[in-house]
Amino acid sequence: MTLAFHDDEDARIAAMAKALGHPARLRILRLLARTPGCIGGDIVEAVGLAQSTVSEHLRILKAAGVIEGQIDPPRVCYSLAPAAFGPLGALIQDLAAAGATEPDGCCITPPSSER
Repeated sequence: MTLAFHDDEDARIAAMAKALGHPARLRILRLLARTPGCIGGDIVEAVGLAQSTVSEHLRILKAAGVIEGQIDPPRVCYSLAPAAFGPLGALIQDLAAAGATEPDGCCITPPSSER
């Protein structure tokens, strides 16, 4: 069995996973899933954090490509970028499927003297 390496895709998935690794950012994503085109001020109110803190979380999510911001002066309307979740979803499906199958003997086990 040969492993396929996807360095660029893995880097994007890792950046996305890092961006998703904060509870406030997950709350923001859930809010945007329910309310597309949400305005920044509404996000601040719904999440209950300081405006500067929410702005930083939005910046991180946008940099990871999981949200988009449309400028409608003087506001910015945010929405999910659903296509961005495709590679992460595929990875999770692959990992879940791998856990459901029998190992094919490719694992390395230590000699019995090291167990």
